Amino acid sequence: MTRTLFLGLDGATFHILDDLTCARPGQDVVMPFLGQFMAQGFRAPLRSTPHPLTPPAWTTLVTGRNPGEHGVYDFMRVDDRQHEVFFTLYDFRDIRCETIWNIAERQNRSVVSLNFPMMAPPPKLNGSLIPGFTPWKHLRRNMTPDTLYERLQAIPGFHPRELAWDFERENEVGNDMDEDYLADWIRYHLPREELWFKVACKLLVEDQPALLAILFDGVDKIQHQAWYYLDPALRPAQPDAAYWMLRNLCLDYFHRLDGYLAELTRLAGSDVQVFMASDHGFTGSGRVVRINRYLADLGYLVYQALDGTAAAQRRASSPFAYLDWEKTVAYCPTPSSNAILIRVAREPGQPGVAPGDYLAFRAQLIEQLYALRDPATGEPVIRDILTREAAFPGQASANAPDLTLILADHGFVSIRNLEPTVFTRPRPVGTHHPDGIVLASGPGIQPGWHREPLPIADVAATLLHSLDLPIPADFDGQVITSAFTIDSLRNRPVHSGSTTRPVKDGAVQEDAIPAEDRDKILAQLAMLGYLEE
Repeated sequence: MTRTLFLGLDGATFHILDDLTCARPGQDVVMPFLGQFMAQGFRAPLRSTPHPLTPPAWTTLVTGRNPGEHGVYDFMRVDDRQHEVFFTLYDFRDIRCETIWNIAERQNRSVVSLNFPMMAPPPKLNGSLIPGFTPWKHLRRNMTPDTLYERLQAIPGFHPRELAWDFERENEVGNDMDEDYLADWIRYHLPREELWFKVACKLLVEDQPALLAILFDGVDKIQHQAWYYLDPALRPAQPDAAYWMLRNLCLDYFHRLDGYLAELTRLAGSDVQVFMASDHGFTGSGRVVRINRYLADLGYLVYQALDGTAAAQRRASSPFAYLDWEKTVAYCPTPSSNAILIRVAREPGQPGVAPGDYLAFRAQLIEQLYALRDPATGEPVIRDILTREAAFPGQASANAPDLTLILADHGFVSIRNLEPTVFTRPRPVGTHHPDGIVLASGPGIQPGWHREPLPIADVAATLLHSLDLPIPADFDGQVITSAFTIDSLRNRPVHSGSTTRPVKDGAVQEDAIPAEDRDKILAQLAMLGYLEE
């Protein structure tokens, strides 16, 4: 029997949800169910991982461990082989900690996990798991159990093309960024979210797992592209017809999502505790910071000399194709990472700084990065710089970026070799904010507004407590006790348990996604702004 329902809303932020859940004269509330849920339940801001990015943040949420422990920092992992550098996608095999799916399953709690990233190839699980962030052609082989796909075919109109990322279709939509394209982009996500909803309904009703968790990721993807039409602070004084058309499409998405949340909560039953959370929040970014261009100006990153306009254009559109790896000592690998990697020479003659010079070089680089200013305003463009050991302590700390940049407006950096280094965008775009949301309702939940941000790792501990399971001793997170009534905590106290179990090699299937389809994933990430090609 289902005890806990978790509804993930990728990138959800109170800044937008408060607008969509409030009543205005002559207008229907866009998200009435969520408004009631927030008013009658527990709510708090949720502080994301030090760098608020989808892969590390969701992995922290489902492991209860910070990225320095679980080892996922970005969409892509960098393999620096001194004289050349390779990029590969992170996947489940990179996660160094147990997930709550496995922790619950081995303590006789059945689990359904739907659409969470970094879950392919799937772990062996006594339950059902469908990973997110997977091309539809490979979705069937990355589901567990093997019989799940046949069950899903009973859903009217089921096709994995709608359920998973269809990279061919998304890239067709992404050729431009004009208003017609944006309208198609928003419409594209409606049937996809609906099918995830139908899958969740089917498994919730038929299997009644102790924990059902589903992630709706259209929130993030639409906010990235349509922030201007969602943020009430950016609404023009006299909106034109195109503005209202695009805003209404966004509102239609959120209204339908509200219906999905309402129906899943109803199907779960009145005796179920329901939690919602996002991996990070959202805000507007109005500035472009070309960090690799700045590193080149400082002499730490070196491009090969090229002649001709065509060659220069190719260099600008391919950030690493013309990089001189023999002379480059520091670079940013992806916009999504906001990271600076410092290359250290392992042996004499290899590229990079000498090991003994590392700390001095890093300190100098930090000072020079803080000196970068917006020429139009004179303001610093970087508000904080996180070092590896300070931001990401743990067993996977050695794989963390040397430096992680927090821009003044929380934007992602650009890695293109173009000038100027810093400039203002014509219109703000959606970017990640460190503060997301956490909500709860149901029996034993204490209504109220917790105003201070709670750590994202607390969600994993809280879900385990909801399942009446002990909290592993090595969790970074702890139970959000303020979300529970005094009677609830008295009747079901928080229990500490043993440490999590080591992650064993070979616990997953091999070759989740072939190389040609990994390239399509990279193209999709580029369209969303996480990469630049």
